[in-house]
Order: sequence, then C-alpha cells, then structure tokens
Amino acid sequence: MNSTKETIKKAAINLFYKKSYFATAMSNIALDSSIRKASIYHHYASKEDILYDILMTTMKELTIYIETCLEGVENIENRMRAAVRAHVKFHCDRQKEVLISDSELRGLTANNYKSFVAQRDAYEKIFQDMIIQGMDQGYFAAGDAKVISYAILTMCTAVAHWFNPKGRLSGNQISNIYEELVVTRLLRESLPLHSFENSVLEEE
Repeated sequence: MNSTKETIKKAAINLFYKKSYFATAMSNIALDSSIRKASIYHHYASKEDILYDILMTTMKELTIYIETCLEGVENIENRMRAAVRAHVKFHCDRQKEVLISDSELRGLTANNYKSFVAQRDAYEKIFQDMIIQGMDQGYFAAGDAKVISYAILTMCTAVAHWFNPKGRLSGNQISNIYEELVVTRLLRESLPLHSFENSVLEEE
C-alpha cells in the first residue's frame, strides 16, 4: 500500500474509532490526512470503500497471525492455547481496528457485508475445527462445537472493549489468563460446558 493511501486509512481508523463511521465525513478524513478531499478519491471510491478495506485487512491479518502462531504446534490442547493467546493478544494490540470491525458492519452494503462475513466465518472455522478435533480425540468435553466456538470468540473478542494499554495488566498477561480460562473449561475433566452455551444469545 502506498504511503498516501496508508495515511488516509490510518486517519479513518482513528476517526471511526473516536467518532464512529457514520459521524465521520470524508472532509474529516481529508483534514486528518492533511490532503485535499478530492485526493482521497484517487485511492478510495467512497467512505464505505475505506471501511471495507479496514475490516477485510484486519480480518485477513488476524487469520494470518493465528495460523502463524499455530505452525509447528501439534497437540490439540496446545493448539487451542496458542490460538486463544494469539486472538486475545491481537485484540489488545489492534484495539481500534477490531472495535471498528465489531461495531460498524452496518456501514457495509450487501455485497461487501457478505464478503466480510465469509472471511469471518472462515476464521471462526479454525476454532470450530480445533474444538471438534479435541472432542474426537477425547481431550475436550462433548458439546456443540459451533456454539462453543461462538462463546469462546465472543468472550475473547470483548477484551478490546475494556483493555487499557496503560492498565495493570499487559496484553500478554491478559492473553495468558484467557488461555487458562478457556482451555480449563474445554478439557474433558472440567465442569460441564453449559455455561459456554448460555453465554451465546442466539446462533446465527
């Protein structure tokens, strides 16, 4: 990505995070990018185009990050630990982008929304497949893998809403806490998983 387009994107991330997507005008983005409003359209066709780029890039980078953290990890318990740690750490490190992804999907038109959801579903399947594998191998307690994955990801994603980079615990420390919490509840010897299922309001 060229430097001007990256500057526009970074300005939009800050504005969408602070003001929301709908409260941000292209003129705001131009001002914070120190360029003319007309110049934005050389790089993005619309404000939605900027939002779509932010959402898709963030989801793709999250997927790559998780896959990289799972490379060479074979034991299913250790794979789940690595995945949870990575997911939480990413959401601490990329707080602005993931909060935009969590709250501004209504800004996408139907085709862009469908493309983003397909990318998100592919990411969620990484966790679902690990849960199914863990159940099949007898490591994890039996349950609805799809619902359990939704519950885990909902809980781990929510860290972006309250994490404070200047707070008492670092992103690494918080990711370790989440790792223990999730894996302990998944293990066959743990308590029943009904609490995970109850934490999900409705399956999509």
